[in-house]
Amino acid sequence: MNDGVPSMVDDAEASGRPRKAPTAFRTISEVAEDLQIPQHVLRFWETKFPQLKPLKRGGGRRYYRPEDIALLRRIGDLLYTQGYTIKGVQRLLRDNGAELPEAAEAAPDSEEPEAALPEAGQGALKRAIAELEELAAELRALATLQPRLG
Repeated sequence: MNDGVPSMVDDAEASGRPRKAPTAFRTISEVAEDLQIPQHVLRFWETKFPQLKPLKRGGGRRYYRPEDIALLRRIGDLLYTQGYTIKGVQRLLRDNGAELPEAAEAAPDSEEPEAALPEAGQGALKRAIAELEELAAELRALATLQPRLG
């Protein structure tokens, strides 16, 4: 029933809390709910990514700024969607500052992974691949020689 008075449902998120301005600080529970990432993971990421520095008040309560949330969202995308490792994301942050590449840019599983490596890394990668191929061939040869256990 609409009697001209705004309802509380219009002004509240699904969680029942009033909406905050986009520039407002958020608590760890609000950020965890918004990003669908557990609070303990957010705290862990603070230990791995020094760029994440939420304000901490009395009792260690964390307050995340909008830029912190944007960085958390980007880290989550790189880790969970694009398949980067924590070390890979740390390297991106270190090399690019707080600017992380967009999702459409260099993904870690491109068709030619050595193209993104420095020349010395390319040689090491090629040697490792050659060694693995030799080992695989030896294992296939051994498998054909040994009688199958039934």
